[in-house]
Amino acid sequence: MFRTLGGGDLATNRAKGTHPHAVTELCDEGNRLYATALRVGRIARADAENAPCLMEFALLHPDPDDPDWLRPVPPAAALARRLNPIEREITERRKLSIELAQIFEPFMALGAEANTPSDSITVLEGGERINAALNLATSQCQTELVTVQPTDRISESSLLQGLERDRPLTERGVKIRSLYQHTARYNPEKLAYAAQLSEGKIEYRTIDELVERLIICDGEVAFIPARDDQRIALELRHPGLVRYLMKVFEYLWDRAVPMSAGGPYEVDSDGITEIQHSIAKLLVEGHVDEAIARRLGMNVRTCRAHIAKLAQALGSGSRAQLGYLIAQSGMLNQDAPAVRPDART
Repeated sequence: MFRTLGGGDLATNRAKGTHPHAVTELCDEGNRLYATALRVGRIARADAENAPCLMEFALLHPDPDDPDWLRPVPPAAALARRLNPIEREITERRKLSIELAQIFEPFMALGAEANTPSDSITVLEGGERINAALNLATSQCQTELVTVQPTDRISESSLLQGLERDRPLTERGVKIRSLYQHTARYNPEKLAYAAQLSEGKIEYRTIDELVERLIICDGEVAFIPARDDQRIALELRHPGLVRYLMKVFEYLWDRAVPMSAGGPYEVDSDGITEIQHSIAKLLVEGHVDEAIARRLGMNVRTCRAHIAKLAQALGSGSRAQLGYLIAQSGMLNQDAPAVRPDART
């Protein structure tokens, strides 16, 4: 009875050692005495000493005709006295909610006109959160996973982790296409990794230049880096953005060479490979060795070794002469000669 009533202080009551029950309820003795007072019209003050909560809750008041007796306050009046502050607070809260709704109403209208999903672009910070988002997206992938992986030094352990991650996808029929740079062909670990995941379930191709990593699941969600240190990524679910990135991937894929083909490192009649053809193009554009190496996914020493072979093939004795001979040779006016016509699929 009266489980929501307040008044008094539990700590004080307990300190007095007289009535140690919570102030939000009446004790059994209080219930009995209050019911008796309502039936009879009053109770003796001495009887109420065993239930001081009755006075604390203002359920009894002194009898004006006889101070030794206490009369009950009608339940309706007692309840109204307790409910009034609560109802007043509810009214104030309701008024505040109406005011807030009025403030945000014009912005809600603008948001509806924009018609842009709130989660179309999500910023992922930290390796743990990025990996969690990637794992969730790949676990939900049903048809195809495409990736763009600029070449860098990848350890054997990371390759094995990739193998374990991709295997469940292929087992449930998901097609995987991965795009690397030509320099991946120098890495025997990657070739072995590609061999383990062959059988037509996963396709690997290489191309001379790739800028940033890209992962797209089912053409619906894409992941791209937002910072060079790979510590922040963007999860994209806006259909227009994902569709655009998918077209970029297909453009690169159509111009790439299957990993199984040896084309990118075959030598043409002038002794120039396709990778050297790519280096020649960047040299003429004025890029320094470090920039060329970064764009083609190789270290600077390897890049300079290719430049030396290119100079030897063209009979150049200096860096300045090499640029001139490249331009005069006409090698940049034709398609890269390294790939056989039947090497692309």
